[in-house]
Amino acid sequence: MKLSEEIELDGPPMFDMGSRVRTRKVIRNDGTFPGKDIGYHLAKKGDIGYIVGIGTYLQRAYVYSVHFLETNFVVGCLSRELELADEDYKPLIQQED
Repeated sequence: MKLSEEIELDGPPMFDMGSRVRTRKVIRNDGTFPGKDIGYHLAKKGDIGYIVGIGTYLQRAYVYSVHFLETNFVVGCLSRELELADEDYKPLIQQED
């Protein structure tokens, strides 16, 4: 996982608890999801989930625990891997692809 030079924790989290989010890319197991092989696809691009927790990674980035109801997986995702699933939402901070 490569992080940008920006320290995301200098600002508020991009998503709130309970936010309905969509994955912007395939989310693969990096070895931190128990019971699944490294590289296993935990979520497909476009999958919908809900923010159930907000933590931090290396004192630089927020990590969002996302509950994907279809698979019942709770997966840690970075903000750049997610977008709000509500079409009328306009982010306060622009994400780079």
